[in-house]
Amino acid sequence: MTTPILIAEDLHKRFGPNAAVNGITFSLQEGSCTSLLGPNGAGKTTALKMLAGLIRPTEGRIRFTGLDASDYRSQIGYLPQYPAFYKWMSALEFMEYAGKLCGMTGKNVRQRSRELLELAGLTDAAKRRIGGFSGGMKQRLGLAQALLHRPSLLILDEPVSALDPIGRREVLELIRGLKQETTILFSTHVLHDAEEISDDVLIMRQGEIVLAGGLEELRRQHSEPVIRMIWDSRPDQWAEGLSERLGGGLVKEVAIQGREVRLEVADIRTVMPKLLADLAKAGAPVRKLEATASSLEELFMKVVEA
Repeated sequence: MTTPILIAEDLHKRFGPNAAVNGITFSLQEGSCTSLLGPNGAGKTTALKMLAGLIRPTEGRIRFTGLDASDYRSQIGYLPQYPAFYKWMSALEFMEYAGKLCGMTGKNVRQRSRELLELAGLTDAAKRRIGGFSGGMKQRLGLAQALLHRPSLLILDEPVSALDPIGRREVLELIRGLKQETTILFSTHVLHDAEEISDDVLIMRQGEIVLAGGLEELRRQHSEPVIRMIWDSRPDQWAEGLSERLGGGLVKEVAIQGREVRLEVADIRTVMPKLLADLAKAGAPVRKLEATASSLEELFMKVVEA
C-alpha cells in the first residue's frame, strides 16, 4: 500500500460571502498521478492554489508527510494555467534565472537546467528567445521550470487546455514520463486526458468533492453496460418503442445524437440477441455496433449534473 504524500483536511476558502471551496478532504498517494476534474467554477484552481501555498485556507489543514514544518512549499513544483515568461530571455536563461530564485548555485543550476530542457524536448531551442515559442513549447518549458528543485509533488493547473492537438500530445507525453519521477496532481476538464494518464480521480462540483478514488475502481463501481451504434440514416423512428419491444426493462436509457445511438442496458448478454433480431427484422442500416461500458466522461456528467 502506498503512502499519502499530502493530506488535505476539511479545506474551506471563502472570498467575502462566497465559498469557492467548501470543506474538501482527500489525500494524494506517493508516486501517483491524480486528476482533479470539474466544470468551470467548481473550485479546482482555488484548491490547487491552497495546496501550492499560494493562498491560505479560510479553514482546514494541509499536511505534507514527513515534514514537521507548516511551510512545505519547497516540496512543491507548480505550473499555473497560463505561465508567464520574459519573452526576451532564452529558454536556458529563464531556467537559470528560476533556479537561482530557488537558491540553486551557478554550476548546479546550469547542469540541472540543461537536463530538464533535454527532458522537455527543448535542447535545440535552449538559446532561442521564448517570445518565438509555440504554446506547447511554453508549456513544456513551464514544466521543466517547475521541476528544477526536484519537488516531491508537481501541481499542474489545466496544463493542456489552451493547446492545439499537437501541443497537447507533446505535453501529455511529457507528463506521462514524469509519473516515474514524482507525484503529480493536475486539473483538467478534458476527460480523455484524465483517463489516459491518471491513476486516481477527484471530481469537484460547487466547491465540494463529490467523487474520489482510483480510476479503475471507479470504473468497476459506476460504469454501466452500453451498446453503441452508428447508422447510415437517422434511427429516430426505429428507436420509438424499443424498450417495450425488447421487454423486461432490459433497456434503461436510449440516447440519439444524429445517426448515433447509445443504449444503456441491464445486461449485454441478455439484450444483444434480442437487439440483433429486432435490427434484422427492421432491416436497419447499421454501419457499426459495439458493446462496451460507460466512459469516465459519462460518469462525470452524471455526477456534476446530479
